[in-house]
Amino acid sequence: MRPDMRMSRFLILLFAPCFMLLESCSEYSNVLKSNDYEYKYEAAKALYANGHYRQASELFSLLLAPLKGTSYGEESLYMLGESNLKAKDYESAVMFFKKYYQLYPKGAYMEMARFNSGYALYKQTPDVRLDQSSTMEAIKEFQNFLDYCPTTTLKEQVHAIIYEMQDKLVEKEYLSAKLYYDLGTYTFNCVYGGNNYEACVVTAQNALKDYPYASAKLREELSILALRAKYHLARQSVEEKKMERFRDAIDEYYAFQTDFPESQYMKEAQTIFTNSERVVSKKGLPLDEDDLK
Repeated sequence: MRPDMRMSRFLILLFAPCFMLLESCSEYSNVLKSNDYEYKYEAAKALYANGHYRQASELFSLLLAPLKGTSYGEESLYMLGESNLKAKDYESAVMFFKKYYQLYPKGAYMEMARFNSGYALYKQTPDVRLDQSSTMEAIKEFQNFLDYCPTTTLKEQVHAIIYEMQDKLVEKEYLSAKLYYDLGTYTFNCVYGGNNYEACVVTAQNALKDYPYASAKLREELSILALRAKYHLARQSVEEKKMERFRDAIDEYYAFQTDFPESQYMKEAQTIFTNSERVVSKKGLPLDEDDLK
């Protein structure tokens, strides 16, 4: 390294706190205009260290072309992703982290680039009531991370985040199933025929099947919803389907009882079972009880 470069690095390290003021003084402008790329590189790192992530990002982005093919270029690309991540520009962070591990599949920062790409996607996941495409993308990115980095020390953290996002997907399915259940006998939303209670059962059971690692609470909520829907479906069925559907509700009760013996909904589930058993034993005679709420 040239003597003047050593001096530049020494001065930056010595006066690193001064870079906190760069955004409001001419010094930052001088760094931007400088053709001294090592100086600009050290300035970018100092800005990053002092929490000036947007300014650091701007400098790192200017270094990609002139430092391409060097170790500084590799680190600059990774730090560009880090700077955007810390600045909460998650979309840009994902782009640069992905670019890093695609250009440097065995690079020094490959593991963290893959992890941070998934993490930046995770930070963009929307409210459970909105479209969850980005949540599914984040899960896929983390699963790819685990495939490429099987011995990572971040495995436990990644699994926890994946389970959290899966619960978000399950909760969205629960809200869909609950909507069908609440619509009940309303038919004007059934454009292609069918029944809201049937739709509730299918949605709830598909969620239970597709997300076996969902939290116990969500699985309980989906399971009781399916049981309620099967019971009400049986109650409103035509005679030729009534007995079969009440038997189906009874089977659903046994499954619920097995999976959630201490459930807060057990009293309600037992009432459904008792009423369904009475219908089956009387071969379809009508019940006197009102529908469950």
